[in-house]
Amino acid sequence: MFTREEDLPRARVVWESTAQTNFRKSLWAARDKVAKIAGSQNPMPWIDFSPVWMRRDYWESLCHRWATGPWQETSQEAKRNRAAHPEKNVHTSGSVSYATHNQKLCHELERASTFCLLFDLTHKRKGIDDCVSESARTIAATYASSSTATLHSGGEDIRTLIREELL
Repeated sequence: MFTREEDLPRARVVWESTAQTNFRKSLWAARDKVAKIAGSQNPMPWIDFSPVWMRRDYWESLCHRWATGPWQETSQEAKRNRAAHPEKNVHTSGSVSYATHNQKLCHELERASTFCLLFDLTHKRKGIDDCVSESARTIAATYASSSTATLHSGGEDIRTLIREELL
């Protein structure tokens, strides 16, 4: 697959990043499944329901970590933030990451995509030229006003502009 020796370090980085993402998703799925089986959001009863693909001592360690104050506080804060601004989390991309959408878009266009195109792809309803939320409309207008910015040139400037617009 990789034909040059100099490609190997990059391949390793991609491999490790993909493995981390997949493992994280597997943990989320295992945690959600066990919460349903145990009938509790408290991680301590989950200890008895370790996934078959994980060593029991690792699972127990994770359950103890999930039950600790700092993890619980972070989790509760994230829940409050999502509940306080539900419109901020609305998009049409499902579980597909921005990076994946960007790669597909670049491949289709045979050039670098713009923020505007990527944002439209992930925040507008298919078949309808309408944003999924008022917040998305505001951001789309900001993107449109600086549509020359691409994802790899001056992108930080547009991100800062949008953050300021939303605050």
